[in-house]
Amino acid sequence: MQRLSEIVRNRFKETLAAGRVASTLSIRLPWGVEIVHAAESCGFDAIYIDLQHSPLSLETASQMAIAALALGVTPIVRVPNHSPETISRVLDGGALGVLAPHVETPEEAQAIVHAARFAPLGGRSTGGGLPQLRYRHWPQEDVVKIMNDATVVLVQIESPAAVERAGQIAGVSGVDGFMVGANDLCAGYGIPGQHGHELIRSAYARVIAAADKVGKWVGVGGISDKQLIAEYVKLGARIVATGTDVSMLMEAGTERAKFVASLNS
Repeated sequence: MQRLSEIVRNRFKETLAAGRVASTLSIRLPWGVEIVHAAESCGFDAIYIDLQHSPLSLETASQMAIAALALGVTPIVRVPNHSPETISRVLDGGALGVLAPHVETPEEAQAIVHAARFAPLGGRSTGGGLPQLRYRHWPQEDVVKIMNDATVVLVQIESPAAVERAGQIAGVSGVDGFMVGANDLCAGYGIPGQHGHELIRSAYARVIAAADKVGKWVGVGGISDKQLIAEYVKLGARIVATGTDVSMLMEAGTERAKFVASLNS
């Protein structure tokens, strides 16, 4: 019989723990699990199932998460709010992590940790029969330890206020890392779309410095410019949100359509 630690694996965390940069694909468009298989075939370490900016349901997110578990891709759900009920339900549905939006204070970060982790690290309710455990029952002591270790808690830094408090937020035990939301951050600084602006470069430097002090990860989100992504990775970012299924479909589709149009000239 396999040990519990052999069943619950988190490829995303293993990639980061090995000192490598982890890649993610954000899912907003499809309603089936096919996109999860495509993400695995492409080589992504994790998927972000986006419940904040899509009409996807909790049920769909759970089906995608379960498919990802079987394929060895880490399923992380971008929750639409900080509600403990939402966070616990996506985790009970099969996710191995949550990405919480618009976190601006250490108190908010602590509340997210409390909802996502079992005691003694948090206050998540224990329901048993989790998809991550293949629905089998294990000694509760083992379940709590393994699931707390495997579950990723990421918070989004996407406002000037959050950047100012990055050090305090980084100090919250149970937070694994930050995703810097470049689009909302640019909007907050009054420079929409200027991902390479000095204010954004400075924000990344401050967040990365705060995270490095306590051994936590920082991710790049909302940026498509590969050169700029590489610059932020060189600065110390270790997670790259490569984009959404929608943006990739539009980019590739537009290129193909232009190619066919060029044949008419």
